[in-house]
Amino acid sequence: MSVWPAWKVRDGGGATVWFGVRLEFGDGARVDAVAVVSEGCVSIEDVRAEPALSLDDLAALADWIEGPLSEACGIGTGPDADVGEDGEDAEGAGAGRVRSGWPRGVEGQWLIAQKYRAAQEAGADPVLAVMSATGHSRRRSLRLIGQARDAGFLTPRRARR
Repeated sequence: MSVWPAWKVRDGGGATVWFGVRLEFGDGARVDAVAVVSEGCVSIEDVRAEPALSLDDLAALADWIEGPLSEACGIGTGPDADVGEDGEDAEGAGAGRVRSGWPRGVEGQWLIAQKYRAAQEAGADPVLAVMSATGHSRRRSLRLIGQARDAGFLTPRRARR
């Protein structure tokens, strides 16, 4: 996979950065995408694939490019995740933050459960609370909530009728 900066637009105190992303597979398949980093979010703006992607593959595209795109943006995923390549924190530099320094493993699952239950008790959307706390997308936050359930920190989902 290759990731390269395409262009950058500064506005006020921040910046919006576009990146080109290319995935090439052994069977000759190729995916080209344009990703945008702005205000702490990474978005996929355009995708072209040969052959066309299935809906499942399109949904998995973000997972495929998350790590390499974070590296290209100068955004880490460890304890220094909030520091960009220029040494300024992501909020001040405008480079954005893909992921917070949220702990992994059992500690992270326990914290997810705490955020989830606190939002439920407050009458707020618990998934949005987890998204806000972790900085992850809805899809990734739902996975984290599922992991917290599997670990026993949240009650199992009720069966739908």
